[in-house]
Amino acid sequence: MAAALITARRWRGVALAALLAGCTSMPDNQQVSLPVPQAAEQADAQPAETREHLRILASYGGIYENARLQAEIGKLVDRLVAASERPNLKYQVTILNSPAINAFALPNGHLYVTRGLIALANDKAELASVLAHEMGHVIARHADIREDQAKQAALIGHVVSDVLSDPQMGALALAKSKLTLAAFSRAQEFEADGIGVGISARAGFDPFGASRFLADMQRNADLKAAAGGEARAPDFLVGHPATPERIKNALANARQFSSPGAGERDRDQYLGDIDGLVYGEDPSEGFVRGRRFLHPKLGFTFLAPPGFALDNTAQAVLGLKGGNEALRLDVVSVPAEQSLPDYLKSGWMEKVDVSSVEEFQINGFSAATATARGDQWSFRLFAVRFGSDVYRFIFAAKNKTDAVDRSFRVSIATFRRMSLQESAQVHPLHLKIVTAGAHDTVETLARRMASSGHDIERFRVLNGLGAHDTMKPGTKVKLVVD
Repeated sequence: MAAALITARRWRGVALAALLAGCTSMPDNQQVSLPVPQAAEQADAQPAETREHLRILASYGGIYENARLQAEIGKLVDRLVAASERPNLKYQVTILNSPAINAFALPNGHLYVTRGLIALANDKAELASVLAHEMGHVIARHADIREDQAKQAALIGHVVSDVLSDPQMGALALAKSKLTLAAFSRAQEFEADGIGVGISARAGFDPFGASRFLADMQRNADLKAAAGGEARAPDFLVGHPATPERIKNALANARQFSSPGAGERDRDQYLGDIDGLVYGEDPSEGFVRGRRFLHPKLGFTFLAPPGFALDNTAQAVLGLKGGNEALRLDVVSVPAEQSLPDYLKSGWMEKVDVSSVEEFQINGFSAATATARGDQWSFRLFAVRFGSDVYRFIFAAKNKTDAVDRSFRVSIATFRRMSLQESAQVHPLHLKIVTAGAHDTVETLARRMASSGHDIERFRVLNGLGAHDTMKPGTKVKLVVD
């Protein structure tokens, strides 16, 4: 959420482009009359490519700063470009600070890859296959079609009324918006696969990296489903489905260039490059633990009402309980001389009941609350002054009973400052590269990982090991550690 705070300050209130989502991929939604904010600046005012770049950064946690890794990926891309059908094209690579497993490209050749995808890959050939696939979309000009679709969808800057015609679909709008960045046809995906495998092979990489990585992504998705978890953001498989047919096609493409075992993989060097990579959520951006959201860097925490599932996006903390209740937390700059009751009545959200405005204290912080109504949703708004900023909680319910409203009030009462001890105890997980010893097994190594359940299966997926593969002494492997 740190990126969200920066964005909110910069754009001064694009923050409520939708209650549950900063953007939507569903341009055919019917409009409904719901309270909307007044935005001082709109992302749509930016040039198209700048606008898309900002949207991507906002949706995927901003830039992951790692100079060594950035340089190594830059070298890999240069090598791929030289072997491509259009070596005159210029590419720029951005590593996104997101645990999602995704990659995509803009028509201008700007390539994006998440650290989650980098963490899952096990060698340079696998990462090269992903980047070459995205280059294939650019070379074949598929990305121009995606840019047109993104314009039509008007991803950011649209108001709530463009999003929530169906509450359950509206709740997924932010997630679905990211899919428009990769919504190519089946034929285009297969074409990009073929182009990408060819580029990788001509660049000297193992062309079978594509089929290996597609299979590992499918296994990773299956593991998430088995664990009952949901991705924090849509991953590569959603827009780039790794069906058995597609894996079979990737294998067939690779066999046109070489037999298995030919071509570079550079596994040990790749693992050395990603040693220490942040894994999973980055606490510096805030993170979710069940119903609790914590932000050690900014020093606050709160507990969502029972039954809510939280999602920390770069624009806001979003929450959903079924399809009938929702919440959004973001931050704005409010002049110190403006009172919070006046802010709630200032027009940033329409249809506020001014007679409902109350001023009170939350754990030592000044706060105010009010209600608002829309055609389908009822809202409970809170504004809390925390330091130099104002935190906005927007709770919504399709049927806001007294009990539901009371649960919103109980939730806001949990907003508090984190202690120094609490903040100091929070560390991001990261990858540690170790060498398997003579007596190491999959099971003994998995026990060394920071546990989150299904550790043996997670260890196998993370290291590209099949269900029956055994550990060979001297093999370098990835561990997730605290």
